[in-house]
Amino acid sequence: MASLFSGRVLIRNNSDQDELDTEAELSRRLENRLVLLFFGAGTCPRCQAFAPVLRDFFVRLTDEFYVLRAAQLALVYVSQDRTEEQQDLFLRDMPKKWLFLPFEDDLRRELGRQFSVERLPAVVVLTPGGDVLTRDAADEIERLGPACFANWREAADVLERSFLQPEDLDEPAPRSLTEPLRRRRYRVPRAARGARGRGAGGGAEDGAGGLF
Repeated sequence: MASLFSGRVLIRNNSDQDELDTEAELSRRLENRLVLLFFGAGTCPRCQAFAPVLRDFFVRLTDEFYVLRAAQLALVYVSQDRTEEQQDLFLRDMPKKWLFLPFEDDLRRELGRQFSVERLPAVVVLTPGGDVLTRDAADEIERLGPACFANWREAADVLERSFLQPEDLDEPAPRSLTEPLRRRRYRVPRAARGARGRGAGGGAEDGAGGLF
């Protein structure tokens, strides 16, 4: 997963704004975790309304005040703000464990195009191996809260198992990557990797400086 940001710098949202600028530091923060890419902007009304929900979601999964052991989860804020001041203001009340790209890094826009982000806010969920579980989990997070994480983790476990053995080839693919595995664990056919093509609907949100 760190390969997505190879050669780039990520910044921790703490008071010192520590920079993760080596492959080792990026790997320590991102490898073996589900990674959320949060596309937002401080001047976007929907983003302003969603941010407290996402903050609570993240804190309840990663803060030892709520859990005995922090979830294997990382979040990278991919700013679509018009100015660095707007970005800084938006991040001011967000968790210190969040990461973000420097404002001057063009990867902020490139990632939006890469993951077909069409509206704000958007939350792209990536497996530890870099596969897309969902291209926009914002609504799911609002509806289900921290319960989303268990579904994503189980789906990631299924998606990233080894390739099918010959005797498994007749098994049907699940209806969705995050469908609960109620009956038994199964392997997902290679075609399930194409499920990453689901995009978010809707147009560009007012308040953001134009999407990508």
